[in-house]
Amino acid sequence: MLCQKCNKNEATGIIKQTINGKTTEMHLCAQCMQQMGFLNMGNLAESLDIGKIFGGLFNMMPSAQITAANVRKCKMCGATLHDFVKEGKAGCPACYEEFAQGVLPVIQRIHGNVQHKGKIPRSAGGEISKKRELKELKLQLTKAISEQEFEKAAQLRDRIREIEKENGAES
Repeated sequence: MLCQKCNKNEATGIIKQTINGKTTEMHLCAQCMQQMGFLNMGNLAESLDIGKIFGGLFNMMPSAQITAANVRKCKMCGATLHDFVKEGKAGCPACYEEFAQGVLPVIQRIHGNVQHKGKIPRSAGGEISKKRELKELKLQLTKAISEQEFEKAAQLRDRIREIEKENGAES
């Protein structure tokens, strides 16, 4: 996408502005962002080594676990778990799957969960909300059965089937 100000360079950033509840977006190139004063913060990205900051969080891993996985390399980028821990970031998206056993416990400790529990984007809200509701209903069903609340369990079962049928029709 071209810069919306100069219409010459490739846009590398998005500036969002909310005035009186109305949000506007501008896709700008680095030069136009600098001219408008958005990049005059002393080059914040260069002054902060984000990799080292996040890398410190991964130092909570047991060292035996790190050294045992150092031998294994990501099939896509060749990074090791040691590289992941040292830099605080993955070499590529496949690293998250390759090193899941080493990284997920740390993420669990830091965030309390390995799945995002925050806000849902409006564009994907319906699908994610239904998945969350389905998961919660299945947990309630298991609990109702274990507590021998069979009427409640039947209602939950019917609701689960209804949601799964809706999801099947959408697919």
